[in-house]
Amino acid sequence: MTQTVRLTVAQAVVRFLANQYTERDGVEQKLFAGCFGIFGHGNVAGIGQALLQAELQTLDGVEGAPDLPYVLVRNEQGAVHAAAAYAKTKNRLQTWAVTSSIGPGATNMVTGAALATTNRLPVLLLPSDIFATRYPDPVLQQLEDPRSLDISVNDAFKPVSRYWDRINRPEQLIPSLLCAMRVLTDPAETGAVTLCLPQDVQAEAFDFPVPLFDKRVWHVGRPVPEPAALARAVAAITASKRPLVVAGGGAIYAGASAELRAFAEATGIPVADTQAGKGAINFDHRMAVGGVGSTGNTAANTLAREADLVIGIGTRYSDFTTASHTVFADPDVRFVNINVLAFDAAKNAATMVVADAREALVALTDALAGWTTDAAYQARAGELDAEWQRVVDTCYAPHDQELPAQTEVFGALNELMGDHDVVINAAGSMPGDLQALWRARTPEQYHLEYAYSCMGYEIPAAMGVKLAVGDEHEVVAIVGDGTYQMLPMEIATMAQEGIKVILVLLQNHGFASIGALSESRGSQRFGTKYRTRSASGRLDGADVPFDLAANAASWGADVLRCNGMAEFRENYAKAVAADRTTVLYIETNLYGPNPPGSAWWDVPVSQVSELDSTRKAYDEYVAEKAAQRHYLQA
Repeated sequence: MTQTVRLTVAQAVVRFLANQYTERDGVEQKLFAGCFGIFGHGNVAGIGQALLQAELQTLDGVEGAPDLPYVLVRNEQGAVHAAAAYAKTKNRLQTWAVTSSIGPGATNMVTGAALATTNRLPVLLLPSDIFATRYPDPVLQQLEDPRSLDISVNDAFKPVSRYWDRINRPEQLIPSLLCAMRVLTDPAETGAVTLCLPQDVQAEAFDFPVPLFDKRVWHVGRPVPEPAALARAVAAITASKRPLVVAGGGAIYAGASAELRAFAEATGIPVADTQAGKGAINFDHRMAVGGVGSTGNTAANTLAREADLVIGIGTRYSDFTTASHTVFADPDVRFVNINVLAFDAAKNAATMVVADAREALVALTDALAGWTTDAAYQARAGELDAEWQRVVDTCYAPHDQELPAQTEVFGALNELMGDHDVVINAAGSMPGDLQALWRARTPEQYHLEYAYSCMGYEIPAAMGVKLAVGDEHEVVAIVGDGTYQMLPMEIATMAQEGIKVILVLLQNHGFASIGALSESRGSQRFGTKYRTRSASGRLDGADVPFDLAANAASWGADVLRCNGMAEFRENYAKAVAADRTTVLYIETNLYGPNPPGSAWWDVPVSQVSELDSTRKAYDEYVAEKAAQRHYLQA
């Protein structure tokens, strides 16, 4: 007869999570580094009690005590961002759980769940829920739905989770936990996993089978290419004259950088990268041509327009990568897609290779032995990249204006940061500048969240990344004033936990990205500057008199104000030497200049308008849209 142990549901969750491991390539590690959370009614006496008991047992040296460290965060959305950033840094082999109270605490996590799932990153969410017994009904903060008493706000997690369940009885926990782990450790199906825990069920005791809490290792496989699919890919490549690789995040998650370099070297196929794939090949490799798409560079986009074959490796082909289906312009262009997820591999009517990126690259390199692109094509790729590198030098150099452009800040950081330090960004105009300009030397150096491009990601992400990389590497989050105001409060968590990161806070009194987009689409930068309301009734008065540097200091960070680039460089050295989170505050020019654009992005313009600026923008939009098409084979 199976031995049992009497635990509450919450205690069982904590004990189970502490004993889950992943293994890939013979390397075994704990799946959960810990649990982020904020306690409120619903989880304080359930998951909160279980985490407290585990902590005390671990400190007392109790044999078999569940090791699941707890970190108190300030915002539930920020906690999920930190967990996702940690998982990204760990190539999806480790993550954090996040617990919240019922109601608003739970729904605060929905945005984070969407980010994790969009980015294909594993995070486990444990929101509290309404009473399963329904004795107290409605409970405090319950959103009642007259259609069914079984609906709560946690149903909002369903479309943004890869797996969702509500544990209404203790025995339901057993199969649900196992299903949750299956999804979290599946490189194709991973994303946010949500287990809703009714507050009365969390505290309910049950005789759980002891084997449930045995150490369990989830083996993360490397699917190899199916031979016929590989042969079709080889045939497509050898028939091409102007092939181009587009390396996405999957190439990094698979640890395929060495194999990508070898493939490019052997075949002479240029390699462009997406936001998630930057660094998969080092920028100075002879076949590297940098970022492709709407925020890409002239070299990669020129080759993309001329390519007769696009080889996507671990990319999901966002509209920025395809420049809203305009950048791959050859009328006969074809696609070969290598991806662990068939959904992504099938995009653009591609020849599909459903496989691990590393294994597929090894197989392709072997199968293509002796074949290479024309020497003139390789030379052209090198010349285009060399021309772009001169543009990068110009963008990074000082500009003749009172305030520095943000590109000057990026240039200084690109020079000062080590190969294995990590730069973090997500939203605003900065991702576009960074994809075009950043010279990534290693796969881990460039951490851009651009699948969801969530304002507020950067600061909590810096905490998650620092927990992943440790003290040997600097973690630098670049934050605009708009993003900073969204989610700064995890600075207090870093101060509380003694986590040291460097935050570069750029102040330009407005939304640079959306302002420029508004202007280009005929909306005259309306509502994109931080200005007081003037006597005219419009938001065109003086700058709003806030002090973001003082605000950052109030959360517990050291703040160094930088008056120009020389002082920024000096203060960066001080921040590196510090043992506390340090904010480098610098004012920059709202209007750039920024790197020259070389591709389009489809943002519709009003078809009718009384504004001359909008009518002019619509005419330009119609002209640009003429090049847009679905990528389908003939």
